[in-house]
Amino acid sequence: MAEVRLEGVSKAFKETVAVDDISLAVTEGEFFSLLGPSGCGKTTTLRMIGGFEEPTAGSIYLGGKDVTDVPPYKRDVNTVFQSYALFPHLDVFNNVAYGLKRKKVEAGETRKRVEEILVLVDLEGFGARRPNQLSGGQQQRVALARALVNRPQVLLLDEPLGALDLKLRKHMQLELKRIQQEVGITFIYVTHDQEEAMTMSNRLAVMNAGRMEQVGEPHTVYELPRTPFVAGFLGASNLLPGEIESADGGLAKVRLAGGGIVMLPADRLPVERGAVQIGVRPEKLHIGRHGNDNGASNAIEATVGLSTYTGVSTSYECITSDGSKLVVYRQNLGSKEESVGAGDRIRLAWDPEHTFAVTG
Repeated sequence: MAEVRLEGVSKAFKETVAVDDISLAVTEGEFFSLLGPSGCGKTTTLRMIGGFEEPTAGSIYLGGKDVTDVPPYKRDVNTVFQSYALFPHLDVFNNVAYGLKRKKVEAGETRKRVEEILVLVDLEGFGARRPNQLSGGQQQRVALARALVNRPQVLLLDEPLGALDLKLRKHMQLELKRIQQEVGITFIYVTHDQEEAMTMSNRLAVMNAGRMEQVGEPHTVYELPRTPFVAGFLGASNLLPGEIESADGGLAKVRLAGGGIVMLPADRLPVERGAVQIGVRPEKLHIGRHGNDNGASNAIEATVGLSTYTGVSTSYECITSDGSKLVVYRQNLGSKEESVGAGDRIRLAWDPEHTFAVTG
């Protein structure tokens, strides 16, 4: 049974449609992320699940129960926000215990559960400290502990790592994933950070303009995006316009606008005939010298324009004969690699298996 289910849910604020007829099922114990740019409707969706916003249309179910009209305090969910909202006058122990005391949980049980959750979030021995004596990452752990100690059916997280610096964010991503796996509670996580969503999630939904453009496992959504928006938002993609020439057998042929032929698995074509955009991720492209051809890969001639060294890799912006721009990521493995620079004529090759197609 789905832990959280949305059926035809929409939300309008006067003339603005924030969420437009979305349906979704999140399974029990899943780490699910809502990913998208600012204003795409992901936080509004989360707030409707939590009961802080009422849907204009549609139904919301928790554990099979229709909670569309149930107020937040009667839903078995807790929310962790970007602002930690800790009580400055209370120590860590009492911040975490606050919800249990409001529910009038017996004192011995409260102490036991608070101590257990502080161990889980790696804050054992911090119970007597005040929030202003903690780092940002520690404060975030307290907010998480306060939400988890109530043992909610679902935990909602609205960009909880947004206020942390990059290094601490990456560390907390792994910690959140570890904690979720240990407690087994369903997490629904809102973020605009693609790497964050892919690092932590079992599945994710890419949202755009109030709609879910694609839902799936991070690997699948990244490798096989279904729309130009998903291809461009979840990492970087090279998209080349073309026309389907044949789709018989296992491999399809697409003639690019620049004249070359590109092969890809036929079952990845979104349409049987007509115009498509052929896609390939920058890290899948291999740089070779102009004129070299191994005869086994898709290939296209280009000229190196801008190159950018980023430490782990070098990014190259390459221009094809018809003016299309292709970005290539080349891992910096050492001096054995043949160097290329601005103005060099090169051949970009890639495997048909690393090729996808979208329309629009």
